[in-house]
Amino acid sequence: MRIWDIDPGYLNRQSLLGEHRELHAIFVVLTQNRKGYAAHPETRRWRNHLAALGKRHELLVEEMRLRGYRHHSPLPAVMGDTIWPQTFIDPPHAQFAILREKYRNREPGRIPLPSSARELWAQHKYSVLARDPGLYRRIGPWLAAGDNPRRCRALARILVRTLRQTPPAGRLRNGLDHMWGYVSHLAGRGMAEHSQQLLLARTRELAAAAGVSYLLASTALGEIGAWLGPPADVDRAALMPSAAGTLAGSRLPTVEMFTDGKEGGFED
Repeated sequence: MRIWDIDPGYLNRQSLLGEHRELHAIFVVLTQNRKGYAAHPETRRWRNHLAALGKRHELLVEEMRLRGYRHHSPLPAVMGDTIWPQTFIDPPHAQFAILREKYRNREPGRIPLPSSARELWAQHKYSVLARDPGLYRRIGPWLAAGDNPRRCRALARILVRTLRQTPPAGRLRNGLDHMWGYVSHLAGRGMAEHSQQLLLARTRELAAAAGVSYLLASTALGEIGAWLGPPADVDRAALMPSAAGTLAGSRLPTVEMFTDGKEGGFED
């Protein structure tokens, strides 16, 4: 049982679906005082952080939607502040190493596992820009002074904590506009005036159709959608399966539920 801390874009299909099931299981254990897995370190880690667990669920769902899935197993709403756990079962940099070994000779996630701090930063740039432009400006020169394993470890932790922050509206739009700049020449006029949800959906579609590798390997292409709020036409705005197949590296089936039919994926 594991809830990853790194962006869901790094997870392959099996890991993405698996985390979704296990997150539902943990939520049921914590909210219904179930005994199963109650003593598991991952369950204990999230005990006083249900709102944050709900946000992680939203991030998983957004990544799944990006890859062409439809979601019909929402978590109950959790009231209160979103306070994230301060501890990790494995630190963020180690989670990349775990996935690298796990995915040996297997299908990868949407985002390639980073081999350097610079590659890790390139994958997260627009997610950081949407939250903290000052940090965005500082990280590049910091890495230019030295790209080594120690800085990669530090950067991985910084990025996980930064992406847990709610993007302010103006900064989020700024990040979206930067992403749109990569594909705007492929679209008709007037798209920039549309809602943020539709602008992101169109950016995703065009990036997939044109194979814009920089965007396809970015955390922002997925996770930003989890902070935009639920538009009424969120499923209509999702990518068509053909585009989602490009994002995932292969054509993916459409599924009606992520759980296996049991209560939140949990079974006594």
